[in-house]
Amino acid sequence: QEFQKIYNCLDITIIERGESFYHEMMKDIVKEFEDKGFVQVDDGRKVVFVPGFPVPLTIVKSDGGYTYDTSDLAALKHRLCEEKGDILIYVVDSGQSVHFQTVFAAGQMIGWYDPKVTRVAHAAFGVVLGEDKKKFKTRSGDTVRLIDLLEEGLKRAMDKLKDKERDKVVLTPEELKAAQTSVAFGCIKYADLSHNRLNDYVFSFDKMLDDRGNTAAYLLYAFTRIRAIARLANIDEQMLRKAAREEVLVLDHEKEWKLGKCILRFPEILQKILEDLLLHTLCDYLYELATTFTEFYDSCYCVEKDRQTGQIVKVNMWRLLLCEATATVMAKGFDILGIKPVQRM
Repeated sequence: QEFQKIYNCLDITIIERGESFYHEMMKDIVKEFEDKGFVQVDDGRKVVFVPGFPVPLTIVKSDGGYTYDTSDLAALKHRLCEEKGDILIYVVDSGQSVHFQTVFAAGQMIGWYDPKVTRVAHAAFGVVLGEDKKKFKTRSGDTVRLIDLLEEGLKRAMDKLKDKERDKVVLTPEELKAAQTSVAFGCIKYADLSHNRLNDYVFSFDKMLDDRGNTAAYLLYAFTRIRAIARLANIDEQMLRKAAREEVLVLDHEKEWKLGKCILRFPEILQKILEDLLLHTLCDYLYELATTFTEFYDSCYCVEKDRQTGQIVKVNMWRLLLCEATATVMAKGFDILGIKPVQRM
């Protein structure tokens, strides 16, 4: 129930499977390895040697009990053979790499899966460090609890929004609350995912909530600004859809070309993160897209207004379509990273 509070904050849907779920399957796993002649007895333990790995898997201890090796093999078989998983990704710290490589190789050896058909991967990750470059701990030396981190993020995000006086004129109480959770949880996720997961990184609330540089706060602000452009020009979604079918895209400014080419790189970014499971590539791309958009917006009028009256004189529809395409790609990027943008901020 305590974990569920965290899943709710981070918008995670999970099927909870404790080790006990696999317990009944373990004796069948041992029997299957024995029947195929893979088991050796060593000092009363039942072990399985996997070619290419120096340390064997211990599937039964000398006292007859099972080990992590047994439960991980049972879980692997269940995921492959019962749940028919096409891709299995194990997100566990890098200290477990050799263990998982051995378990996966054992699964191949016994014929549960063919790596050419089914992908089984270990997405290892490094350690989170405090600003003193040591393992992230509280002042009293305890490990930082994630729920405390999330609550602190909420508090700081609200302080930041109030500093900018967003609560006074810009946002309704509901919009303020939505912006607070979007910024707080978005920033914590993004701070984690924007680093190469294999490396250790330093956790800093101040850097994380900064609305300049490669942070979720900057990207979320950029996104709401882009979404507001069409709204301020009184152009609704139907008009944009109609324009997308009928309008000729005139890319005659170098900043339009630059933005167009950046948008077109999105599919190859997706292909890359699927291959190497490194999400910081997507974060870097979204930051590049947002900064490229800013260059475009500073140089190219999307909506031209009369200086005296503020009336809209001209709407450059093809440029609004570039704005829309940028926002659509950003929204999909946020969706993949588990970040929830808001319309007003």
